[in-house]
Amino acid sequence: MREITHWINGAAVAGSGTGRLPVWDPATGEQQASVVAASAEDVRAAVAAAREAFPGWRATSLSRRAEVMFRFRDLVDANRKEIAGLISAEHGKTVPDALGEVARGLENAEFACGAPQLLKGGYSEQAATGVDVYSIRQPLGVVAGITPFNFPAMVPMWMFCNALVCGNTFVLKPSEKDPSPSLLLADLLRQAGLPDGAFNVVQGDKVAVDALLADPDVQAVSFVGSTPVARHIYQTATNAGKRVQALGGAKNHMVVLPDADLAAAADAAVSAGFGSAGERCMAISVVVAVGGVGDALVDAIAQRMSKLRVGPASDPDAEMGPLITREHRDRVAGYLSLSSNVVVDGRDLVDRPGFFMGPSLVDRVDPDSPLYKDEIFGPVLSVVRVDTYDEAVALVNSNPYGNGTAIFTRDGGAARRFQYDVVCGMVGVNVPIPVPVAYYSFGGWKASLFGDLHMYGPEGIQFYTRTKVVTSRWPDPATSTVDLGFPRVR
Repeated sequence: MREITHWINGAAVAGSGTGRLPVWDPATGEQQASVVAASAEDVRAAVAAAREAFPGWRATSLSRRAEVMFRFRDLVDANRKEIAGLISAEHGKTVPDALGEVARGLENAEFACGAPQLLKGGYSEQAATGVDVYSIRQPLGVVAGITPFNFPAMVPMWMFCNALVCGNTFVLKPSEKDPSPSLLLADLLRQAGLPDGAFNVVQGDKVAVDALLADPDVQAVSFVGSTPVARHIYQTATNAGKRVQALGGAKNHMVVLPDADLAAAADAAVSAGFGSAGERCMAISVVVAVGGVGDALVDAIAQRMSKLRVGPASDPDAEMGPLITREHRDRVAGYLSLSSNVVVDGRDLVDRPGFFMGPSLVDRVDPDSPLYKDEIFGPVLSVVRVDTYDEAVALVNSNPYGNGTAIFTRDGGAARRFQYDVVCGMVGVNVPIPVPVAYYSFGGWKASLFGDLHMYGPEGIQFYTRTKVVTSRWPDPATSTVDLGFPRVR
């Protein structure tokens, strides 16, 4: 059986770990490979390689770092079908969905190519007599990324593109459920000219994560995953003196006002609720129907759901694939037993081979129900009915998560009021999945983010650098004197 290894110091490495973790084919339910679980010693070797590579990579010119990222971007573009194929094989999402993931990852590489502009500092001439003050951005050192199964190429690229071009070296711990794309990306970075050791991959589970969090040479940690794990990583790593951005869970609402374009809203709810089988942190999981729009909206959504084709990625007509594991599929399916208002029941696909479940729709969900409270992370769309706009906003704002939300309306005033009122990090106006483009930053509020800075974009550059301010004077030696007074600027 195929064995998936680590990538340390520019080459595939088996490591010293003896544990093996299964990599399933979600479409068949059969094991397709095993991944080597890193030992603490393997993690230490990866961090040591990154530490060794840091001085040379940091000293590399900005134009050269940007050149490497340009080459990497072109290599990813040239190999996008192979990357998407690996994603589909191990994650289960359809090939078009996987290609979309690669495309969004490419945006981050393209943004990072602008490093010479992004890393410019500031300069103040004659801040005091004969004194100039300027600021510069410098890399942190060795940084680590811990990434989820749902986007095995895009989310790592959110992290390492900016981190590397800023002059850091990187250790990636991808999900053990779909680990192969990370190795292909590592090899493409090598082909692009990145020095050995500047990018490393350690496979595995909690052992590898804990070793990264404890390693004194790791200066910063980026994480995307569930809120309980995000909280643990934030607390553990910050207690160890590390900089942390930890993105947690979500419960994304789509508010539909009575004046909304009903067809467009229904299309958006189905697209945003069931793409990638709902295994997206930006998936719409709650539709909030305001006023009398509920019945017509639920009917329109159900009609569209009946036409969705569920199948393996090998089926070119499939629009939605399986879930990542049998355990996760069964957990998601179990939520449907909590309601008597299941309009569309996807459990009829549970008995087929693989980890399939059909799209499901539940109407009149009680906000006190686990169907509403929990991040289900699967193809279950809940409809909550409220009477007024104010009730809808109160519902969104009282939710512990604050990742993404959307409003559908023809009323520009209502839309503007919503983006002002709603307590959430990313807002869509007639856009159901408001994932920012790469030159903005991604991240939520409340229990969806632990840390001060969001992912990628300008805040990603801030996260992977620290500012140094230099105050300089080049006086005329003839005028130099001893002065014990407090430094003056006037």
